[in-house]
Amino acid sequence: MIRNVMAGFWVCAVTLASCYAAVTWTVGKAPVEDKGSYEGLQYKKLPAMNIPIIAEGAVQGYVIANLVFTADAKTLREISVPPEAFIQDEVFRYVYADETLDFKKLSRYNVNGMIGSVRDRINKRLGAEIVKEILVENFNFVDKSAIRS
Repeated sequence: MIRNVMAGFWVCAVTLASCYAAVTWTVGKAPVEDKGSYEGLQYKKLPAMNIPIIAEGAVQGYVIANLVFTADAKTLREISVPPEAFIQDEVFRYVYADETLDFKKLSRYNVNGMIGSVRDRINKRLGAEIVKEILVENFNFVDKSAIRS
């Protein structure tokens, strides 16, 4: 019986010593900064867009654009209106109305200017900076004669 009592005291002493060591060991360390719950950016692919190019009173062909946009995942969940429709609308309006886009006299097209302008217009229409970046996956012109009926 004396052995059981001594074993009980021994278990209590070891438990108390280990608790004391654990508490004093963590007190000396600096607290770890909480970085918050940053969820990151979410990438969303838009469906392919076919934008007609009209010149000289007739359709000359179509610009086919595949775009991807990035936005904060938390913000996308909180907004009530999905930004995909706004992005498609703004890209269509910009390319359709752009007078510098002439496929008969090919030159470099200012894609960065288009993307920046479209992003700024979308964020202005939505009332906040929701769309962080628009990425171009594909931007091609298909002549009217190359289209199969």
